Amino acid sequence: MAKLILGLPKGSLQEATFQIMKKAGYNIRSGSRSYLPTVDDPTLDLRLIRAQEISHYVELGMLDAGMTGHDWIVENGSDVVEVTELIYAKQGMRPVRWVVAVPNDSPIKSVKDLQGKRIATEAVGLTKRYLADNGVEAEVEFSWGATEVKAPDLVDAIVDLTETGSSLRANNLRIVETVLESTTRLIANKVAWEDAGKRTKIEELALLLTGALAAEGKVLLKMNVPADAVEQVTDILPSLHAPTVNALRSDGWVAIETVVKESIVREIIPALKKTGAEGIIELPLNKIIP
Repeated sequence: MAKLILGLPKGSLQEATFQIMKKAGYNIRSGSRSYLPTVDDPTLDLRLIRAQEISHYVELGMLDAGMTGHDWIVENGSDVVEVTELIYAKQGMRPVRWVVAVPNDSPIKSVKDLQGKRIATEAVGLTKRYLADNGVEAEVEFSWGATEVKAPDLVDAIVDLTETGSSLRANNLRIVETVLESTTRLIANKVAWEDAGKRTKIEELALLLTGALAAEGKVLLKMNVPADAVEQVTDILPSLHAPTVNALRSDGWVAIETVVKESIVREIIPALKKTGAEGIIELPLNKIIP
């Protein structure tokens, strides 16, 4: 099979994407100015490209596949195969939102109040479609950056991308409405998707990436438990499925293991210890494959 040319987002999503790829089993190396990172998989050929452009180049066939936001697929109107959703962002495992934001003291309360106003945004097409869907006519101009500082001196409102809303609040802006909620997607060129070898590679990549994301924030707990305390222990343990229980050679003891959220481990280990559990081990996870 010819190498699969895969586009990865350069910029704000780059570090998070590299981390997810690593957990999926792909070790990537890239210089600070390099657009051609290397990976320890001879069947992959990587390109670092702005997320805004990836769907365009996937559609054209310059890339066989890529990872980019659903928002940029919509903005570009790209005709691509959306293989799978990958819920992660720059600051956490959550969707991001394109929102209408205005100064705190603005009289604008809803999308209807944007009639005749001036709006700055990087997502011009997305914004124009949103306004048209709501029967609003307004002037939409492309913003080259620092969009938050343009209201109210240069524009009446902005449409900007936010994950937590902290940057908007820091610039004395409030959210009026959500234009689009977006997550990262693994996408494929339609011709590449019809190629059996490339499709297999893309599907394998999707499986490993979703497995890596499923393992985020989870750990494996293993312990030895007196046989007469199994029911007490399993009542304490939330699990992906039923905990695995195996008999030990020592009479009267069993081994229990299960996957739990890392955030609750500190709460349940003392309770497990009180039931008589011993040799409790907490292990990090890279992937969970259903």
